[in-house]
Amino acid sequence: MALNIYNTLTRQKEEFKPLQAGKVGMYVCGMTVYDFCHMGHARVMVSFDVIVRYLRHIGYDVNYIRNITDIDDKIINRAAENGEEFNVLVDRMVNAMNEDFGKLNVLTPNSEPKATDHIQGIISMVQTLIEKGFAYAATNGDVYYRVRKFEGYGKLSGKILEELESGARIEVTEEKEDPLDFVLWKSAKPEEPSWTSPWGEGRPGWHIECSAMSTCCLGNNFDIHGGGPDLKFPHHENEIAQSEAATGEQYANTWMHAGALRIDGEKMSKSLGNFFTIRDVLKEYDAEVIRFFLASVQYRSEINYSQAGLQDAQSKLDRLYNSLKGCNLGVAVDKNDADVSAFIDQFKSAMNDDFNTPKAIAVMFDLVSHINKAEGASKDKLASLLKTFADVLGCLQTNPEDYFKQGVDVDEAYIQEMIEKRVQAKKDKDFALADKIRHDLDEQGIELQDSREGTTWVKK
Repeated sequence: MALNIYNTLTRQKEEFKPLQAGKVGMYVCGMTVYDFCHMGHARVMVSFDVIVRYLRHIGYDVNYIRNITDIDDKIINRAAENGEEFNVLVDRMVNAMNEDFGKLNVLTPNSEPKATDHIQGIISMVQTLIEKGFAYAATNGDVYYRVRKFEGYGKLSGKILEELESGARIEVTEEKEDPLDFVLWKSAKPEEPSWTSPWGEGRPGWHIECSAMSTCCLGNNFDIHGGGPDLKFPHHENEIAQSEAATGEQYANTWMHAGALRIDGEKMSKSLGNFFTIRDVLKEYDAEVIRFFLASVQYRSEINYSQAGLQDAQSKLDRLYNSLKGCNLGVAVDKNDADVSAFIDQFKSAMNDDFNTPKAIAVMFDLVSHINKAEGASKDKLASLLKTFADVLGCLQTNPEDYFKQGVDVDEAYIQEMIEKRVQAKKDKDFALADKIRHDLDEQGIELQDSREGTTWVKK
């Protein structure tokens, strides 16, 4: 049951064969830290977090690298608007990013390199490209990459050089030999942060940063390179051109791109007024609901953010948690056990098919049906298996009883007191009082649940 991954480079699913048996080198483009992370960022980061979790689940030792772009036009401009040093802005936004991702249960990568910590490596790669004839220093102190010199340009995105036109994503300047050439090193402007280089004071271009950081952390050739849907061109295309021209080796073997996030069917945009930061959404929905919503769509597919979608995720998460209530989740699960082996095979089959989380979640709900019918040790065993599957998605991380009490502002001691009063009222055959207690608690967002074992409560 081999793992198959859709490779953007070859436009087909391929059996995953790491360079080194049992190990995976994976680089994902991270944040440009000039503002709070938005839901599009959350979609990408949760997607690759699930991928890393599954690779580790099936036994791979994953070296997960996720960079931070901490020098960039947007950062410089935002810092100037705020009247602060760029590194002060960066530190604040990195802290906010870590806080947001932490709430969404996104694992910390093995390494999180910053561009400004790799300036010398960037300069060295630019020098190599100049020496090989793939780059040139302009008279204004900028250094540009010769796009037409690299024969494979366009192989990732499918772009054809003759059809590319200089426009919004291509900076046009008289210093370029060709309008398609892109900047590797930018000469310093007054009051901007800069570093000393053979071409004068300046700073790196965006694309070269990732080439230098990824090869430094993982080597010239590594297993997986991932990122958001908008990075395929020009960012990742330019990374390939730079890296392969500099090293003479294939850059990444497998390219993975998460699908876009849309808001009620439209592209998320500040101009449309449908732009949501992670922090905005966390004010309205529990972090685990958001994560489950994002993880429930296969990573390559577009995901439509809507209130209805989040409410559906809430309902499904409630059902999963409800099946775990009262179970011992510490039971060891033997994969050869007839009661669980079929579920394990189905879950693995789904995830091995390019990390098909919707199918994997369908297996989990089939398992829920069996948990709800089972009793005793069998129920605990199936529930523990569900918890194992959920760990791959980064969900069901809260104690089930505690989960259903989240968001309730009423004193638990008070609720318990009301439950005891209701029990006594029923004993006294004062059913009007018993009903009134249930009704009063219901209006406070608390649902009472009666069973043979007694009465418990959950958040509505």
